[in-house]
Amino acid sequence: MRVASIGAALLLAATGATAQQASPPVAPPVAPPVGAPAAAFRWTGTLSQGGLILGSAPAGARAITLDGKPIVLAPDGRFLAGFDRDAGTQAVLAATLADGRTIRQPLTIAPRSWNISRLSTLPKYPVPEAEFARIRPAELAQIVAARRIAAASDGWQQAFAWPVTGRISTLFGSQRIYRNGEAGSYHSGIDIARSTGTVVRAPADGVVILAADRPFTLEGNLLMLDHGMGLNSAFLHLSRIDVKPGDRVTKGQPIGAVGMTGRATGPHLHWSLRWNAAKLDPLLVTGPMPGG
Repeated sequence: MRVASIGAALLLAATGATAQQASPPVAPPVAPPVGAPAAAFRWTGTLSQGGLILGSAPAGARAITLDGKPIVLAPDGRFLAGFDRDAGTQAVLAATLADGRTIRQPLTIAPRSWNISRLSTLPKYPVPEAEFARIRPAELAQIVAARRIAAASDGWQQAFAWPVTGRISTLFGSQRIYRNGEAGSYHSGIDIARSTGTVVRAPADGVVILAADRPFTLEGNLLMLDHGMGLNSAFLHLSRIDVKPGDRVTKGQPIGAVGMTGRATGPHLHWSLRWNAAKLDPLLVTGPMPGG
């Protein structure tokens, strides 16, 4: 997988519109300090909130952790590690070697600033509160169950592509304030404005872990792919879904079409990425929008 780093000018250029959030700090691919031992961790990617790194564990590592939590280690010693939008500024990678020794690598995670957008004409929920409370738990249960699926896929190794190209209307990490000042959850993905029916393609190889059989209250027609190693994609507001649970898809394969189902004020694709529980910024994983 190619994990891109994007500075302030790049983010603004990628949107082609007024930015919805402050730009992330410039963070070139990271490598261990000069003089680090040969057995140290190595990685490329963006050490910032919303960033993802692709790393190689020290030689002889039999297990690794990030802040004490186990990370899946591929047979060749590679791994992924992601940092949530609200991640702290410090983290620690640790590897347990076959001889019992432990190697620790401190990480400094660059913080970012997030702007607020106000949607004063919209209520926080798209249906009456009582109806939402009745319907929503079952929808959330499906999403949680899908994310528990650990599918065998090598998509995490690939350079991710944009599922659709177009104008980015809302960036990752911004927070919305709805009618009567009610705060919503922060924006967990990227919104790409395109007309209804525009083909959506798989950004990398994956396995379908959820294909909603009816529109969800917020997400509309929801499709989720597992790319392996804890990395998954979600595609919201689709007008149609062209695959079914359990299907294996390849990078570039049509998987659905842009729509405005669920909570949407116009046709667009909301694409989000997660590594385990960490919500990631697609711009830091995929790179600039082609033609942006």
